[in-house]
Amino acid sequence: MRFSLTPKETSFYDMFAAAAENLVVGSKLLLEMLGSDVSARAEIVERMRAAEHAGDDTTHAVFHQLNSSFITPFDREDIYSLASSLDDIMDFMEEAVDLVVLYDIQTLPKGIEQQIEVLARAAELTAEAMPNLRSMSNLTEYWIEVNRLENQADQIHRKLLAHLFSGQYDAIEVLKLKQVVDVLEEAADAFEHVANTVETIAVKES
Repeated sequence: MRFSLTPKETSFYDMFAAAAENLVVGSKLLLEMLGSDVSARAEIVERMRAAEHAGDDTTHAVFHQLNSSFITPFDREDIYSLASSLDDIMDFMEEAVDLVVLYDIQTLPKGIEQQIEVLARAAELTAEAMPNLRSMSNLTEYWIEVNRLENQADQIHRKLLAHLFSGQYDAIEVLKLKQVVDVLEEAADAFEHVANTVETIAVKES
């Protein structure tokens, strides 16, 4: 790791860790939605919305600190990219559960549980990795595994689309369900973007 005589603002590390832990909360709410009765989903949406607001607060705190810090622990554009990508993931999770309720989707398609399980695993890995930004150690396996999970998410997404267009659903239901699975796929892509940003940071700091 690069050695510097200049003190750097270290609160970014805590904020990134908090943002990642919040993604674990979001992924657990997605999993909870899978096993819930339709009547319980509105309450899950409210808890997800609260988690999304907490994520927004953390992102704004990062940006405020970035604007007020003369010295940062790594490149400003990487800090901005990392914070934005973490925030995007939470936004996609919140959008998915909101769409399920807004569209009054009674039954989610078979296979969506695999999609959400991939997101939950990516969230756990991201939460475990963020504290390691301080030392830039033990990160390689993290970004390799998240990239593998994103590839798995792509395959699951394609299978879900094939299932939706199999003729089992009417056209309106296909449109509703496709939007939900597409948003979950965007969340998987955003997890990969976070991992790629971490890899870029680690390479620059090595």
